[in-house]
Amino acid sequence: MLYTRKGDSGITKTFGCDQKISKSSAIAEALGAMDETNSYLGLCKVKAKEVGFSVRETTFEKIIHDIQKNLFIIQAELAGAMESLSEKKVKALEGIVDEIEAQIPQVQSFFISGGCEISAMFDFARTLVRRAERRVVAVHEEGKIGVGKFTLGYLNRLSSILYAFARLSNYLSGINEESPDYK
Repeated sequence: MLYTRKGDSGITKTFGCDQKISKSSAIAEALGAMDETNSYLGLCKVKAKEVGFSVRETTFEKIIHDIQKNLFIIQAELAGAMESLSEKKVKALEGIVDEIEAQIPQVQSFFISGGCEISAMFDFARTLVRRAERRVVAVHEEGKIGVGKFTLGYLNRLSSILYAFARLSNYLSGINEESPDYK
């Protein structure tokens, strides 16, 4: 069944818990932001498959798929499950970012988004991750649901890897990034 009518009053409950919460609560907001991020990464994954870019002999598509699985772990954690990410998953993102940084010109300033389509998509995904990160921080600060030791670090690195993907996509497409001139 694709609907239950149980949330029609603006109240929902989280994973394995009978406690009801408002759909506008910090937890519901964080879960929604994570869902939005994960869904948009699905679109990025489809586009990544089309362009065929890779790093460390692993396609962007595969890396994004693994990230999506990790986002489900964070969502389960936010919903009250006893799931959490390991430091190994944070380090894996860092390793990929380090590999990309070795391939592209050093960052000297901000860049205007939109060099190529997939780069712009990764830039947008990065903004969704930043919003989700802010929502998860709010849940963490509220203290009603414990946030794992490496969850916030993972989300922070996730925005970094998406920025790196955007820059590498432009680089591999032969597009020179444009800095804002602030005029």
